[in-house]
Parts: sequence; structure tokens; C-alpha cells
Amino acid sequence: MVNAQYRGALEMVAAMVISGTVGWFVLLSGQSATAVVFWRCVFGALALLVACGLLGVFKRGCVSGAQLAWMSVGGVALVLNWVLLFSAYRHATIAIATVVYHTQPFMLVALGVMFLGERFSVARSLWLALAFVGLVLIVSGQMSGSAIAPDYLLGVALALGSAFFYALAALIAKRLKAVPAHLIVLVQMIVGVVVLAPFTDFSTIVQPGGQWRFLVIIGVVHTGVMSTLLYSAIQKLPTPVVGALSFIYPVVAILVDWVAFSHPLSLPQLAGTVSILLAAWGMNVDWGQVRAHAGRP
Repeated sequence: MVNAQYRGALEMVAAMVISGTVGWFVLLSGQSATAVVFWRCVFGALALLVACGLLGVFKRGCVSGAQLAWMSVGGVALVLNWVLLFSAYRHATIAIATVVYHTQPFMLVALGVMFLGERFSVARSLWLALAFVGLVLIVSGQMSGSAIAPDYLLGVALALGSAFFYALAALIAKRLKAVPAHLIVLVQMIVGVVVLAPFTDFSTIVQPGGQWRFLVIIGVVHTGVMSTLLYSAIQKLPTPVVGALSFIYPVVAILVDWVAFSHPLSLPQLAGTVSILLAAWGMNVDWGQVRAHAGRP
């Protein structure tokens, strides 16, 4: 059991490090957000098709029509999540977009309250307030120190929209507990290919250059390999550990943005980043709620 958890921790760390570098490859590809997501879905579907075959996922029975419909709706939400997030990178930097994107735990909780009848505790309300303070600090702490540029605000808004659609996709995934996770993602990748094909400009990708290798890396490594590592880790680790290790992702993204693109955070942005990540961490591990019940059997 200890060895399994240790391996799961290593897999989770590797998955989060890979996730934290995706923005770098998105910008290096030179493609539009729609094109990047389309090719991510193409190469990701191929990688997951191989993974599902090796793991014997296709031998576990068929899915129902209702499950397939929910997977398709989740696929649309996941695709919109990626398109908005990749668009945000070009307006508000990788670091800021990634940090704002991590408000998604609060959106997931809000959707759970509205549609699943879940309770919103006092502790969660306090975490939400802290995250809101962090968001205000990030919006007001633009690196230029001058008036907030509309382009910067657009980037923050796109990241918030991305977080909402991620939360929606996660909410739908809760309805599909009986379906293997790799199969869910495979269907979502196929849905992404179908949905985005009409909006993808294929003429830009046939031009000579190195775009192909970046798109292949995004599809195979950042989707296929990362998803396999992530789901394998989730099966081995307790939920609080998964929640805690997930914050390696924004830390790596901030470092990548700083080293690769010379985008250091200003002091208000740094304070906002700490606030949002601390609040999201507290929400993920249910910190406060667990302490309140610690003395009960």
C-alpha cells in the first residue's frame, strides 16, 4: 500500500509538472486557441485510444445512450474550457490566466449547491471570500502599474469563463462514476474534433515550420500521457493528497512564465496568487470543515 501511494504521488507530481508547461507549448505553436485545441483533441484521442486498448477499457462493456449523451455534453464543456484558457494566455500571461483558472473549485461547489443539493458551509464561504480578495488583487495589480488595460481584463474574464466550463465538465463527470475515466476522456476528445473541425483554419498548419511538434506534444504528452498519469494517481492516493499536489500545476506555470517569457508577478499579483491558491487548496482538502469534525467519531 505504501509503495502504491508513493508511486501515485510520483505520478501526480509528474502530471502536474506536465500541466504547468502546456501554456508554453501553446504560445510556441503560434496557432490560434481553436486550432491548438482541435489538434490537441486529434492527437489526444489517438493516444487515449491506445491507452484504452492497453488497459482493457473496451472489454468492460458498453455505455448506455444516456451516458454517451452526458459524455458528449461534457466534451463540449471541456473543449470550451481549453479554448478560453488558451485564449487567456495571450491576453493576461500564462501565470495570471492559470491562477485565475484555479477559481474553478468554487464554481464546482456553486454548481453542486444549485444542481446536486449540496451544502455550502461557513468554512467554504470564508475560502470563497479569500479567493475573491485574491482576484481583486490580481485584477488591480497589473504589472505596468498604470491604468488596467482592457486586454488584460479580457484575459482574466476568459480565464474565469474557462474555470466555469471546467467546473461544468467536472459536474457532469460526477454523473458518470460507472464509466472508466479514460473512456470518458476519449469520447470527449472525439467530440472536440467534431465540434472544432468547422472552425479550424487548416491552411496555417500546412506551412513549413515547427508547429507540428508542439501540437503533437500538446496532444500526446499534455493530454494522453498527463491524463493517464493523473487518473492512475487518483486511484492510488487519498483525495486530500490529490488536492494538495494539484497546486504544483500553477506553481510550475508561474515559473515557466517567468523564465521563458520574463513575466514576473508584481507584489499585488503575488499576494492575489497566494490568496487564490490558498483558498482553493483549503476548499479542495476541506480544511476547516475537517478540523470542525476532528473530535467526532
